[in-house]
Amino acid sequence: MTLGPLIVQSDHTVLLEVAHPDAEEARHALAVFAELERAPEHIHTYRVTRLGLWNARAAGHTADEIIGTLNEYAKFPVPTSVSSEIEETMRRYGKLTIERLEPAAGDDVEPAPLVLRSDEPMILQEVASAKKIAPLLGTRIDAHTYPVEAWARGQLKQELVGRGWPAEDLAGFTPGEPHEIRLEEDGWHLRDYQAKAVDAFERGGSGVVVLPCGAGKTIVGAASMAAVGAKTLILVTNAVSARQWRDELLRRTSLTEDEIGEYSGQVKEVKAVTIATYQILTSRRKGEYQHLSLLDAQDWGLIVYDEVHLLPAPVFKLTADLQARRRIGLTATLVREDGREGDVFSLIGPKRYDAAWRDIEAQGFIAPAECFEVRVELPESERMDYAVAEDHDRYRIASSASVKQPVARRIIEKHAGESVLVIGQYIEQLESMAEALRSPLITGQTPVDERERLFQAFREGAERILVVSKVANFSVDLPDASVAIQISGSFGSRQEEAQRLGRLLRPKANGASASFYTLVTRDTVDQDFAQNRQRFLAEQGYAYTLMNADGL
Repeated sequence: MTLGPLIVQSDHTVLLEVAHPDAEEARHALAVFAELERAPEHIHTYRVTRLGLWNARAAGHTADEIIGTLNEYAKFPVPTSVSSEIEETMRRYGKLTIERLEPAAGDDVEPAPLVLRSDEPMILQEVASAKKIAPLLGTRIDAHTYPVEAWARGQLKQELVGRGWPAEDLAGFTPGEPHEIRLEEDGWHLRDYQAKAVDAFERGGSGVVVLPCGAGKTIVGAASMAAVGAKTLILVTNAVSARQWRDELLRRTSLTEDEIGEYSGQVKEVKAVTIATYQILTSRRKGEYQHLSLLDAQDWGLIVYDEVHLLPAPVFKLTADLQARRRIGLTATLVREDGREGDVFSLIGPKRYDAAWRDIEAQGFIAPAECFEVRVELPESERMDYAVAEDHDRYRIASSASVKQPVARRIIEKHAGESVLVIGQYIEQLESMAEALRSPLITGQTPVDERERLFQAFREGAERILVVSKVANFSVDLPDASVAIQISGSFGSRQEEAQRLGRLLRPKANGASASFYTLVTRDTVDQDFAQNRQRFLAEQGYAYTLMNADGL
């Protein structure tokens, strides 16, 4: 009998033996409910969290199924305390429900008032007595029911998650003003996983769909809009993304240019389908959010949050006020570097559908990718600067090491004729790199029209190399990019690592694989941050091949 690849520990960590023949299967099964914490070469460490278990429960998985997974792949018996805790945690989901009180006959109250219900009065009493929850509730109706203040639906869900009692929101949604939107499946059709994602969203009415970059999240958004058939507000990361959404909707749906408006720093249009940037919603003058009227400008039937893992913290408050609207979040990763995954769960909704990156790759819908960590030595002259620098300057010095420039050149020469993105964090470093490579540079200061022109030149092959800042991390469609060289990043951001690899995952016309290089300065904080950045992709099954720069 072959022992499994997992060791389940009583502190809720799970160790995965990477070299085990069943490691890949176990990794996929774990990803449903556990989060990867550390991913060195031989043993990966996962943690079973409450939020992970609640997301799994909302997606239809049971405690028996999860405990069965651990037992199937465990090398040693699963500690009883862990099994019991999984059962108890998942049992808590849905013990409280938020519903609408059925109006009495002849009662024309619109909308019907909200109530918090539970079949277990002691649980209801426990949460209603909490200092932060009591003001959100009215006078108890009966042993199983409390009225909820009309404005408190979102805040109540946040507070209940914080206390370990996530409520299932069954209060329904305002239908919004109808607006016909049809998919125009001319020469294409929804892929199986896309149709399943839309179906899962329809059943739940709100929640998050997790798909890898390049797997067609925009199409899932368009199909969800068609399913709802109402006026829609789409929130995106930047103006370039807004225009790509517009182009995709025009190509894939019955919508016309007259029906789609852009609401950004450059344009202020409100139409039946309006695409707005997070930046415009969070912009303030004299301490006031100036553009919040957009949220009430139409009777929206659906709010689409693109790249929901990047939702700015101020928008969470706005989202709490939009709980009566259907909401769908689209993302490649639920990881948030600010730790507010619980707010996404509460206010956008739980994870409704999740497709593993490697599974989509195996079906041929995203390009296969190889990941390399190339380690360079910090030159002696820069080593002294690094040694005496303040902590907040050390990462900049290490990640901007001058030696990275010739190494990037060697990688580009190795991939002669391919389309290459050189991606970084620090503008001075990027300017120097662009000058050395004699290639265009795109940063946040590049005008939107110029960005679009350069991206289009890259798509058409007129430009083979682009040097880009983090503005290219999100929602930029560059299907022919086959090589990315990451020279610096936002410290240890796992979400950024996923987004940057995602620039390469669009399927290639010639079926070629992609190569993702990260240049890391050895024995510095650059190396420490790189290990954290790689955790999410390791969870998805992407192994990093370590090499020295002189081994290129």
